[in-house]
Amino acid sequence: MQKNKKLNDGRIRIAIFGCTGSIGKNTIDVVKTNSARIKITALAAGRNEKELLRLADELKVSNLALASKSKIIPSGEDALRTLAATADYDIAVNAVVGSAGLSVTLGALDAGKDIALANKESLVMAGDYIMRLAKARGVRIFPIDSEHSSLQSCLKGRDADEIRRVFLTASGGPFRGRRAGTFDNVTVEEALNHPTWKMGPKITIDSSTLINKGLEIIEAHYLFNLPQDKIEVVIHPQSIIHAMAEHNDGTIIAELAPPDMRIPIQRALLNDGVFSSPLDLLSIKALTFEKPDEEAFPSLKLARKALRMGGTAPLVLNAANEVAVQSFLEKRIHFGSINDIIAKTLEAHNPQEINSESDIMIADQWARDFAGGDRLLKELEN
Repeated sequence: MQKNKKLNDGRIRIAIFGCTGSIGKNTIDVVKTNSARIKITALAAGRNEKELLRLADELKVSNLALASKSKIIPSGEDALRTLAATADYDIAVNAVVGSAGLSVTLGALDAGKDIALANKESLVMAGDYIMRLAKARGVRIFPIDSEHSSLQSCLKGRDADEIRRVFLTASGGPFRGRRAGTFDNVTVEEALNHPTWKMGPKITIDSSTLINKGLEIIEAHYLFNLPQDKIEVVIHPQSIIHAMAEHNDGTIIAELAPPDMRIPIQRALLNDGVFSSPLDLLSIKALTFEKPDEEAFPSLKLARKALRMGGTAPLVLNAANEVAVQSFLEKRIHFGSINDIIAKTLEAHNPQEINSESDIMIADQWARDFAGGDRLLKELEN
């Protein structure tokens, strides 16, 4: 069990940010299954006020926040950070989608509270800065991403110099096997049809371009202090193996589990628990692996480029991707233009060191203005 302050009845107190989304709902399932050990003391959401209030009533939680405007609960741009910084809890579950989740991570760091992190963008945007703050304030970060949770398990008890490389697996998304130059006519509906995971639209599009794996390379770099040349991605369509670690002697440790997000959530909160999702090995016909086609899916190369550039470059990669994905979902650009926007924004960027929150906000706004600018969109049309 994690070392946390607890309620008088012995339960760990958690605050769930992004409680109306898929990770938030799965976290609530884990809490219900482990109700003798976990209690929810705060809930926050982005726009779905009705569902937030329904969950608050069901779970008997009164400490709430909403990112969009509300007349009856604390709301607005800074509401989630304020809740993260002031609420009474032991672990913040950051399940907010995209760059908006950074404020939750910073709020939990302000309060010196541990973080169960599903919001990979926090580390992509400001990984070095956040890890420095976490170390200085005694905050532990527990990954909820299935790949990083599994990788943490594979690396447990092993020194970094024992590891030759690690592997993050990817299902390949709905367009596995497609060749470069065949994506311009992809529809939003096709891109949202993920073969394995049920996720929100932004994360599903990220999976279809494989930028999610690029972001996970950056996340793993900061979480585990691994050089990027030791982090590889393999396509594994069955989504049974989530991560692997190869030792210097060539042996490989892998973690196998069903594609069920409740497993890494429970691990982040408890290390163990009563929820069980057993894997039936005899039902698995085969476990296969493929090398990613980085010509068809250049986002992996773009993520590695951003990590090499350092400083604000990964942040700019993330911001440009968010702008491009939203433009695609609104049917203003072709699917293939998502990576073009990211590439051109990175190319135009001069990375700076991140030493303050102001550095983060300035670079993020620059990237959004550039990636969403009429000049770039017109250039892509020609």
